[in-house]
Amino acid sequence: MSAVSVRLSIMMFLQFFAWGAWFATLGQCLGEKGLEGIIGDAYGAAPLAAIVAPLFLGLVADRFFPSQIVMGVLLIVGGGLLCVAPNYVAAGQERLLVWLILGHLICYMPTLGLSNTIAFANIEDQNQFPKIRVWGTIGWIVAGLLVGFSGWSANTNIFLLGGGASVLLGLFCFTLPHTPPPAKGKPIDFRTLLMVDALSLLKSFPFLVFMVCSTLICIPLAYYYGFTSNYLSQVGFQQPASTMTLGQMSEIFFMILIPFFFRRLGVKWMILVGMAAWAARYVLFAYGAPHQTVSMVLLAVLLHGVCYDFFFVTGFMYTDQKAPPQVRGQAQSMLVFFTQGVGMYFGYKVAGARFGDTLTQYEPLKDEINKAAGQSETVSFAESLGQMFSVSLPEGLDPAQLSETMSQWKEFWLLPAGMAGAILVAFAVLFYEKTEIKAAANTDNGIE
Repeated sequence: MSAVSVRLSIMMFLQFFAWGAWFATLGQCLGEKGLEGIIGDAYGAAPLAAIVAPLFLGLVADRFFPSQIVMGVLLIVGGGLLCVAPNYVAAGQERLLVWLILGHLICYMPTLGLSNTIAFANIEDQNQFPKIRVWGTIGWIVAGLLVGFSGWSANTNIFLLGGGASVLLGLFCFTLPHTPPPAKGKPIDFRTLLMVDALSLLKSFPFLVFMVCSTLICIPLAYYYGFTSNYLSQVGFQQPASTMTLGQMSEIFFMILIPFFFRRLGVKWMILVGMAAWAARYVLFAYGAPHQTVSMVLLAVLLHGVCYDFFFVTGFMYTDQKAPPQVRGQAQSMLVFFTQGVGMYFGYKVAGARFGDTLTQYEPLKDEINKAAGQSETVSFAESLGQMFSVSLPEGLDPAQLSETMSQWKEFWLLPAGMAGAILVAFAVLFYEKTEIKAAANTDNGIE
């Protein structure tokens, strides 16, 4: 690996380390501090920032300043905002905390595109990119393991860790290869910024079905990202952040298998398998709750590789095939806008409201667990590793209260399972992709 590739790999590692350090267990941290009422709004800041990011990239970052400089400044400012978050948590300033998280994410989200721009501009062969990008997933995993093994899953130290890593990466960006703004001197193309040409793809009924179902499926998806850490802590997992990294580990495994399955299953069945995995994950969470069944909960977490790769990665591949070459960039931006933006935003809103209405015993059980657990003991690395896979609730809990809370968790997870199942059926009935893919290929070759 060349010196430049090493630096780009470090960039990817720190980029996703900084995000994974706090985002995965944000819900548990807020819940433990009595701020569970804003979990949906806090997570909802991410899709809002994802909607703003392409506009910032198109209007500013791609036109006026070197990419590594813009990325460095954004990460330092955003990291500083995250580092002061513990003060707002301690003061119980809910609204200001949400705005602070939104400010951080508005700075952070454009750097996801900027890091890709820097990487592609400084490698000779695009086939090197997956080897560089995988270090991002590794960074997320390492962050989760570090948070879990440190016992910080519900601690505001996650903000300091994430913010500090963001500032460190921001400073590191100034050492990256010079990457001029890719659109410098070019006129602003509002058709591209507003995805006008890509929106015309929705005239195709199969693509419209794909886009609508992809957007809708992100509503139940938000349940997982927003509240899994809260759930794992009440089931009895001591290190939810570490446990959740098992999902990213499976993601790496299934990512390798995507080309194999794509050739044999095709777009429709790949996406159906991804949707089915989301429904199955929530069913496992629901029926694993009453008796805190470890195997069911761990299997649900491990399904993340199928859930993410078969749905999102296949969706990106289908969109690339469906769109003519001149609008592929717009089409990918449109897919992110509707899924990671619109769908996830409403998903976090729905999940947050549902959590407040359903989990009425969440806070009482949380207090009982903390009281019964007492002072935590220092454990060895091997013991910490084992806690990723085992459930251990403290003795002395009220069995009736535990049973009632687990029943509420079951009810909570069954709704997104039903939603995912309904969208799966609609997609299976309405979507036909073979003719459309052939048509897209013919269009690419100039055949109408």
